[in-house]
Amino acid sequence: MSAKNVKIEIYGLKKQLNQKKVLDGVDLKILDGETLAIIGQSGVGKSVLIKHIIGLMAPDEGEIYIDGEKIDFDDEKQWDNIRKKFGMLFQGGALFDSLTVGENILFALDHLRPELKETEKLKMMRKSLDLVELPDIENRMIASLSGGMMKRVALARAIVAEPSVVLFDEPTTGLDPITTANINEVILSLKNKLKTTFIMVTHDIQSAKYVADRIGMLYKGKLIFLGTPKELTKTDNPYVVQFINGRFEGPIND
Repeated sequence: MSAKNVKIEIYGLKKQLNQKKVLDGVDLKILDGETLAIIGQSGVGKSVLIKHIIGLMAPDEGEIYIDGEKIDFDDEKQWDNIRKKFGMLFQGGALFDSLTVGENILFALDHLRPELKETEKLKMMRKSLDLVELPDIENRMIASLSGGMMKRVALARAIVAEPSVVLFDEPTTGLDPITTANINEVILSLKNKLKTTFIMVTHDIQSAKYVADRIGMLYKGKLIFLGTPKELTKTDNPYVVQFINGRFEGPIND
């Protein structure tokens, strides 16, 4: 991993919301091509961190670099170019019920790659469905799909424009164990085929340990652990141990 380039650098990131320090000096380097999972309690700042990386929030303090380029959060033109590097898998999928599977995916291409010919967009749409193991369903309506299929269509839309970074917001929330295992296998397959940087926020410890190269834990606005899944199981940090074991030994946010 040390030989890889750094894709995203975060220094001293701070954000206060409703007079609460949600992020309190986060430092993090994300490597090109790695899968990083961010874990932590609800409300600890996982999604807020993701929103800063994709430019939906500006920090109170701190700096973010993407591919070595320092981000000016007031420069919307810069962000327009940078956001083309990102794909996003939203927690609820955010699919349009009134559109077919194919139309949902093409919607992303129409906005992210408007310069492409329609034949090129169709080819990319079908390729993305093949990658998530859902060939030949482009004409089906969203309502006809199972929960796991909807998640994979949303993932196909996230990768269709060939981003260099894909953000996952709770990719397995609300899924049964078998479907969760299937989604994890699809994510691993995509990781091996695309060599893309994946950043995942999740409560699902088992999924994080299965698909991630490294796992970070946020607690009280700080990154209190960052390491491999193996290192996670060996840590003696009491807050991390309590969280990953699901034991209640008094509130860990006291």
